[in-house]
Amino acid sequence: MSASQAPAEHFELTPNSRLIISKGDITQFAGDAIVNAAAPELLGGGGVDGAIHDAAGPELLEACRRLPVVQGRSIRCPTGQAQITLGFNLPARYVIHTVGPIYHMHEPKSAANLLADAHRNSLKLANEHDLETVAFPAISCGVYSYPPGDAVKVALEACKEAAGSLEEIHFVLFSNNMYSIWQEEASSTLKPIA
Repeated sequence: MSASQAPAEHFELTPNSRLIISKGDITQFAGDAIVNAAAPELLGGGGVDGAIHDAAGPELLEACRRLPVVQGRSIRCPTGQAQITLGFNLPARYVIHTVGPIYHMHEPKSAANLLADAHRNSLKLANEHDLETVAFPAISCGVYSYPPGDAVKVALEACKEAAGSLEEIHFVLFSNNMYSIWQEEASSTLKPIA
């Protein structure tokens, strides 16, 4: 299931999993789960995080508030980790919340490891919940300033490693530029599917 705003490009990610890249609004994705590029407190914010909370309704914020604080006084999801809630008013059944790195706060290798962990841990939760389809945004590429050309390489490699039994892993990109960067990298490293 892809977002309603095609175009969509299909690639073989693993022998069992397909990668689908489309331009659109991730809040319209009608698969099993969407991934939220969240802040560590999981209390909503700007960008994709704010859009997901707005579309899901106030129940999503309440569900996030019920998740345990695991670090300090307010961190429910440390960078690179993931949590899952219901999707409430979203077409997707679940929201997997993950926190990508703020690029300038880390050495490039450390930032890459944390970004890979965000993707891997999101997919781990998806597999633990027996999901078949999950959609990611471009984690950390907005206000967290991760260079998109580097982020896409990390993201695709992590998804290849951690796809597990997922049938489809989507990247639903909001801007033409982000869509082009993801599509170009996938085209150069993965086998297209007609």
